Amino acid sequence: MRRYIARRAAAFAATLFFVSALVFVVVRVLPGDPALVIIGPEGSPEAAARLREALGLNRPIAVQYGEWLARALRGDLGVSLQYDVPVGRLILSRLPVTIPLTLMAAALMTTAALPLGLYAARRHRRAGDYLAMLVSQIGIAVPGFWAGLLLILLFSVHLGWVESGGFAGWSSGLWPGVRSLLLPAFALGLFQTAVLVRATRSSVLDVLGEDYVRTARAKGVSELSVLGKHTLRNAMIPIATVAGLQLGQLMAGAIILESVFALPGLGRLVLGAITARDLPLVQGVILFVASTIVLINFVVDLLYGVLDPRIRYD
Repeated sequence: MRRYIARRAAAFAATLFFVSALVFVVVRVLPGDPALVIIGPEGSPEAAARLREALGLNRPIAVQYGEWLARALRGDLGVSLQYDVPVGRLILSRLPVTIPLTLMAAALMTTAALPLGLYAARRHRRAGDYLAMLVSQIGIAVPGFWAGLLLILLFSVHLGWVESGGFAGWSSGLWPGVRSLLLPAFALGLFQTAVLVRATRSSVLDVLGEDYVRTARAKGVSELSVLGKHTLRNAMIPIATVAGLQLGQLMAGAIILESVFALPGLGRLVLGAITARDLPLVQGVILFVASTIVLINFVVDLLYGVLDPRIRYD
């Protein structure tokens, strides 16, 4: 177990190193000069050159990356050029929106996908199966941002049940905050729910054909017990794998949905930073999201031993 955790931790570090290096290089080859963005169109070339020198932008990329990585390992992600505050503080200030949004979308995904996938497998090649697959296909075909616009048009413009965007804030109470995130959470989790439905159906169908399931039914075990104890539990490893990947995708997908619903989360923060060429902020947010995704996958790997005690990490 210790050797396995050590190997996964090494893979975790290597992945973050690769992602950070890739992001650092890509951000710096994008068109636009951060120095010119900061001083504005009326700034002189001499002032831009002095600012570029002060920011270290005229040094080799390898040197810039080494210095940034050394600071990042100490927890210092730099100072935002746009807001003139530490990047870490900006990220923490936006998490109360992005994290609940992601968790709500994940909750909607699992509570809808698992029963629907199990029902489709139980009704294999019957009307219920075909209907579930049709619904999941529609969910896969509709992009998240388009689903968000349709939800705004229906529930905000026509029905007037919720606001079309914005965030009420947790200081105004739990329900107003949750109410502000309901539509974006549904739009964010729609595609992932459709994918998880298909994964659940496929995994459950594989298990339903096993001998121990037929034996349980032959012994007179109730169908509910067969589906819950004997089938779903043994089908959970591939389902957990897909769900873990999707949870990371939900975090990344929130970037676009937060802009559609005008939510003050990490998504709007990084999009504004890209527009303003705020390099430290872009790097910090992407590094945080990448770290979260890798950590989720690491936790899913450890859950395999809980779901199936036969798995060993030697």
